[in-house]
Amino acid sequence: MKVLMFGWEFPPHISGGLGTACYGITKGLAANGVDVLFVMPSASGDEDQSSAKIINASDVAVYDTFTNIDEYLGKVQFLRVGSNIMPYISPEDYSLLSEEERHFQTMEFSTHFRSKYKFSGKYGANLMEEVSRYAMVGGAIAAENDFDVIHAHDWLTYLAGIAAKRVSGKPLVVHVHATEFDRDGENYNTVVYDIEQRGMREADKVITVSDWTRNIVINRYGIDASKVVTVHNAVDFSGRDDIKVNRTVKEKVVTFLGRVTLQKGPEYFIEAARKVLDRCDNVRFVMAGSGDLLNRSVRRVAQLGMADKFHFTGFLRGADVQRMFAYSDVYVMPSVSEPFGISPLEAMISNVPTIISKQSGVAEVLRHAIKVDFWDIDALADSIYALVTYPSIAKVASEKGYEEVSTLKWNNAAAKMKAVYTDAINKE
Repeated sequence: MKVLMFGWEFPPHISGGLGTACYGITKGLAANGVDVLFVMPSASGDEDQSSAKIINASDVAVYDTFTNIDEYLGKVQFLRVGSNIMPYISPEDYSLLSEEERHFQTMEFSTHFRSKYKFSGKYGANLMEEVSRYAMVGGAIAAENDFDVIHAHDWLTYLAGIAAKRVSGKPLVVHVHATEFDRDGENYNTVVYDIEQRGMREADKVITVSDWTRNIVINRYGIDASKVVTVHNAVDFSGRDDIKVNRTVKEKVVTFLGRVTLQKGPEYFIEAARKVLDRCDNVRFVMAGSGDLLNRSVRRVAQLGMADKFHFTGFLRGADVQRMFAYSDVYVMPSVSEPFGISPLEAMISNVPTIISKQSGVAEVLRHAIKVDFWDIDALADSIYALVTYPSIAKVASEKGYEEVSTLKWNNAAAKMKAVYTDAINKE
């Protein structure tokens, strides 16, 4: 079986969980005998191609035969964008869209586009233009390659998946890693919502990363429940050496690692930290990440008078993430709305006791992580206090957590995805 897969990022150049998940999925599919053609907007050439052949969309020329996307998608128009649409942003490229930048004029696909388009692969002000061009390239790639099924990850690639389906006639599977309701709550971007809904409706199968997300897809997007399948994420065990770090502080280290955005709940972590420090001073807090709430978080920490006990590392990736877990005594993910959440699995495989919000997909598969409501700062503070104060509790949480996540392998998740592919193909 061969899959044409559309993604937006791939290690080592990632800015969030989407790229990490795509890497694990391709490795798992390879172990299950599935060949993957992985398309990304801008490949650097240093991506690991042991489990997937990387196709750089920036190298693909689009010719007349394949550029009349109106024939496949209808008149795709991108109207004014009224909110931040950067779901997985890297710190060096992060900026809030200005009113002028958000005013993206009505755009249609050209029928005489005869050249290559240089994608940035980022989440900047021209994101919508890149999404539309990526759809055109998707149609061209589908016409030039043989495959059995199409797999598109998140809304950025759904139009490309639709174009590929209409060019090839092959079934389309869309993978929902997050929705607009996770990113922006009720103030969601209607343009992105429309793309998400269109992708889900035109797909033959929809994979969601949790039942939490599956319910949103069915109830908020109106998608037929019979074609929506949950496949929980997993954790990649390879390349995880037993990292030894030289602890220069005697205090316990409590870590938040993720995008510093409303969705991830950094403000609840900060408020809980103050409550813990009011009860004991043998603890330090670390916020590792970048995002639009970073400056506000720094100011709040200063207002609460705990700057000497609270540290900001900025965005971390690769080995730096593993080192951060090696430094940590407790990991906290207080997300307001988390479709899944791979970072708790990474923490637990590093033997770090973990606290997660009940409003997360990963809560469905973990029994040995402490679960609290994201808004319950007192419960969060009590949980942190228990883990940093009572070694026996931390020891049990660490050991049981490691045993539990050791069973959550990408090979098993990929086997379920392969079954979804088979169902989509047989439906045809």
